[in-house]
Amino acid sequence: MSHFSVSARPLTFRRFSRKNWSLFACLHREVRIGVLTVATLLTASPRLSGATLKTVEGSDSLSKNLPTDTLSLAEATVSASRAPLRSGMAARQVVTLGREELSAAGVKSLNDVLKLNPCVDVRQRAGFGIQTDISIDGGTHDQISLFIDGVPIVNPQTGHNAADFPINLSDVERIEIIDGADSRVAGSQAFSGSIHIITRRDTVSSPLEATVEGGSYGTLRTAARTAWTLPNGWSVSGSGSWQRSDGAVKNGSFQSGKAFARIARTAEDFDFSLFSGVTASDFGANTFYSAAYPDQWETLRRFLVAAQAETKKGRLRFQPRVSWLRNVDHFQLIHHSNRGENYHSSDVYDLSLNAWTDWAWGRTAFGAELRQDHIFSSNLGKPMQEDQWVGVAGAPGKHYTMEDERTNISYFVEHNARIGRLSLSAGVVAQKNSAVAGGFRFYPGADLSLRLNHGSRLYLSFNRSLRLPSFTEWYYKSPTQEGNVNLRPEESTDLRLGYGLKNGIVKLDAQLHYRRCQNLIDWIMRTADDIYHATAFSTDDFGARLDLDLDLDEWWGTKQPFTSFSVGYAWLNRHRRSGEAFYKSNYAMEPLRHNFVVRLSHRIVKNVSADWTLRGRDREGSFIVYQGGQSTGELRPYGFHALLDCKVTWKQPHYSLFVDMTNLTSHRYYDLANVLQPGFLLMAGVNFKL
Repeated sequence: MSHFSVSARPLTFRRFSRKNWSLFACLHREVRIGVLTVATLLTASPRLSGATLKTVEGSDSLSKNLPTDTLSLAEATVSASRAPLRSGMAARQVVTLGREELSAAGVKSLNDVLKLNPCVDVRQRAGFGIQTDISIDGGTHDQISLFIDGVPIVNPQTGHNAADFPINLSDVERIEIIDGADSRVAGSQAFSGSIHIITRRDTVSSPLEATVEGGSYGTLRTAARTAWTLPNGWSVSGSGSWQRSDGAVKNGSFQSGKAFARIARTAEDFDFSLFSGVTASDFGANTFYSAAYPDQWETLRRFLVAAQAETKKGRLRFQPRVSWLRNVDHFQLIHHSNRGENYHSSDVYDLSLNAWTDWAWGRTAFGAELRQDHIFSSNLGKPMQEDQWVGVAGAPGKHYTMEDERTNISYFVEHNARIGRLSLSAGVVAQKNSAVAGGFRFYPGADLSLRLNHGSRLYLSFNRSLRLPSFTEWYYKSPTQEGNVNLRPEESTDLRLGYGLKNGIVKLDAQLHYRRCQNLIDWIMRTADDIYHATAFSTDDFGARLDLDLDLDEWWGTKQPFTSFSVGYAWLNRHRRSGEAFYKSNYAMEPLRHNFVVRLSHRIVKNVSADWTLRGRDREGSFIVYQGGQSTGELRPYGFHALLDCKVTWKQPHYSLFVDMTNLTSHRYYDLANVLQPGFLLMAGVNFKL
């Protein structure tokens, strides 16, 4: 046999189980391969495969009981547990959106990415991913936790600005969505779910990747990324982006910039990463707090610095992490006016230590987290003495006159085990916050998965969760809103039953859930001429979700034009069990009752493809109609709307040309109070790699 090498470009295999000509047919089992060289394939054997499995899984105690009909050599580690677990071993359903899928979907921002999943509700005022509220399973924008590589980026001031991610889309490897109560894994703010952004881990240098695009309403976007591998396992990467627009809606103009950088080292004994991100956004906050003031404006600055490490040898593994997040906010109720003007600067300091070990009965994780939230503000917090006022940077004569802080301590323990076809994850988190009376509060949870047969599983989960009120919910006062310092932490009990199926053609996830909520916080109007008051009530939620993905290339072959098809649907019914009577709810009683997403990808001619997305949404609730800044007293239901999008791409080895068409039918609709969403939007651009 002649000797040859293809190490410069590894050969990637996706599926073998349905091909009689597979080199692995002799194993008589499915082998899922991430990346192997041709030389490895030529010498593959069952013995070699078993050894590779042990190395990749990283745990004898959890991998030795794997079924004999499946080998997993390159499954990604998912965020469904405190300890690192491969996706095939996780006991909880995790929705994953990969980089290839994101590239094909025509998304322009991380917020656009999340629209592809039916359990996620994305509401934006100005289009183009600016000023966006994100929620999961009927929750509000304050009730989710957001992470970048495990680092929390929750904004204690308000969830309205939490989705201003300090990272560029080009840095994202995949996004994981965990719906349902998740405090046991994701901390105190994961009331209705969590979103985990996993960044790219570059193994080869990429001198430059860049995108330039422009289109409707004078919109222009530019983005670039570079990555370099260095000796001794070190690597560096950096990215930047900038965009501007005249705005697709009234008072919807904006400009925004982002930058993200990382330095990392991968070694045999430990991994280390230091990264930083920054955002700068200026935008028209159309009807942000009230349609009575249609000329609102907001300026946001966000800074993130984080360092983390992971030991890779020894019986006891450690994952320390430290981070600092600053959010700076300047809000104007009337643009270029001091009326209703607010200044805020919040800091989040987070220090955590996770540890885990393998033993005869599985993998046990334990650890602690210390987080401090602090805010300076002109409107939020407790009044300071005049001699303690703090000047606002860049605003001569302006001062922060209020201040507040709170410290959260949490301890957790979790155990993961796999016994035959059964996977179990169970644990508890103990939380204590300096701003809440009493001692530690305990929130347990358990996830169970049963492998029915090859590629098929049943899931069952029970989890309890909490969320602290934001500083806005406690303190905010304006001509249209009033906070409530007596609000207590929200608490929920979440029960889910799911089914998952994966093979070479079909991927199916189905789920039923019930969530019981206590002290659920919302902004309500008691009468038609009232302002909004922060208040609390209790609810029961019943919901269902279905996601179906078909690989049409695998099913029908590559000689036909269609490559993939997917359909997702989510249903929610919310019952208000108790609480103060109200005339109008602003958030909690406006969930999506029905939400579906249908996607189709196909080839047109050689190197030219199209990706279609149809989204339909039926929202509960209604909004007060305003005309000329005055309330008419009319309540208009949100109702149903459907949007059809298309992306056409021409791909070449080092560049691609694309055209994004959003809302092809030019349907006008309301998804936020009195903000008439834009019709047809057209963007075109080029992406290239050097």
